[in-house]
Amino acid sequence: MGRSKIVVTIDEAGQHLNAATAEFENKQERAVAPAGLFARWPQFRTMSWILLIAMSVLWCDVLPVRAQESSGQGTSEIAKQAQNPIASVISVPFENDFNPHTGIDKEDAYVLEMKPVVPFKLSNDWKLITRTIIPIIQVPDLAPGVKGASGLGDVQTSLFFSPARVGKVIWGVGPVVSLPTATEDILGTKKVSIGPTAVALSIQGHWLFGTLVQNLFSVAGPSARPDVNQMLMQPFVNYNLRHGWYLVSSPIITSNWEVNSNNRWTVPVGGGIGKIVHFGKLPVNAYTQFFRNVERPDGTTSWSARFQMQFLFPKR
Repeated sequence: MGRSKIVVTIDEAGQHLNAATAEFENKQERAVAPAGLFARWPQFRTMSWILLIAMSVLWCDVLPVRAQESSGQGTSEIAKQAQNPIASVISVPFENDFNPHTGIDKEDAYVLEMKPVVPFKLSNDWKLITRTIIPIIQVPDLAPGVKGASGLGDVQTSLFFSPARVGKVIWGVGPVVSLPTATEDILGTKKVSIGPTAVALSIQGHWLFGTLVQNLFSVAGPSARPDVNQMLMQPFVNYNLRHGWYLVSSPIITSNWEVNSNNRWTVPVGGGIGKIVHFGKLPVNAYTQFFRNVERPDGTTSWSARFQMQFLFPKR
């Protein structure tokens, strides 16, 4: 799933502008250099992902059918595992979020996230699912004196403890930790943050639906930086069709409780389409979604697009 996460992406960076402006005015030269260095590569990266996803969808019907059969699992079952954030399957999603018309010059912003998910068997009754989010972020100039930058954002890890036996409701709970790994001040909080996270979902016929929620609280870091008290909620619903196709909607709703109510919420509405394809024997979950932000902080985009390639490694 994804964005799954609270990183300082465009919405969150915009919410910290007032506190960060003075600090960045003294570091303009250091911020401008990496911004110029990375100014073009996100555009090529986004186009590459779009092209790769399009090629996957176009080629899915010409790949050998026996490669799909040799996976040992039906395409429908693989799709449901891919859509379940706490399935007992190793997966490595690469998610690209495109946010146009951001900042003072209405330029494009990008977030590329690698989000490996690794399950562990703890006992006959319990399992642990680890989910790590590693973001690469590019933001344009957000305000006068607040220069854009590109680089690594804050890395986040979630630990879900979940029953090993699957019931009508699949659930997991645990802690989430965000570390101040950002390579530029504007790309992260500079705070160590922890908090609770939980996910619950149900599979009923062609439908798979549920919600992931978390809230991070800062526990350490520079006092000059704003405190972190941020909620993320991701409802998701999938309707699985024939031949690996499915409809999907998984908006990421965020709230920064530290700012005033006018700039607190980001609420996207939208969805898209996806498909399970196979590269040889390797199943890959590819989807694209588009969202309209019906509620958003000042200076952030009114719409966004998400493209994902998720590599799956089911048990044999």
